[in-house]
Amino acid sequence: MTDDPKLLVERVQTGVRIEKRILKVLKAFAEYHDITLGDLLEGIVLHAFDGKTPFSPASLERIQELKKFYELELDSSASHRLKETKPRAARKRAAEK
Repeated sequence: MTDDPKLLVERVQTGVRIEKRILKVLKAFAEYHDITLGDLLEGIVLHAFDGKTPFSPASLERIQELKKFYELELDSSASHRLKETKPRAARKRAAEK
């Protein structure tokens, strides 16, 4: 058990849009570690803000496995080149008109 005091924070609900396969990998990785998606994202961001990597070599290996499983071929080089398409349902409705 740790003697570190808990830090009280105020969390808010957000409606962030994110690439579907990235979200699947993040959710699976959070589930693997038995933490919430929000806790995972907070940890990633806090590490990034400090200029540190949030993942150990073992975690990076697990992420690669999850990326392969969810057919996520994107990497950091894609981060400023992503362009959103219409959701499948919207495409289907547009085709029916």
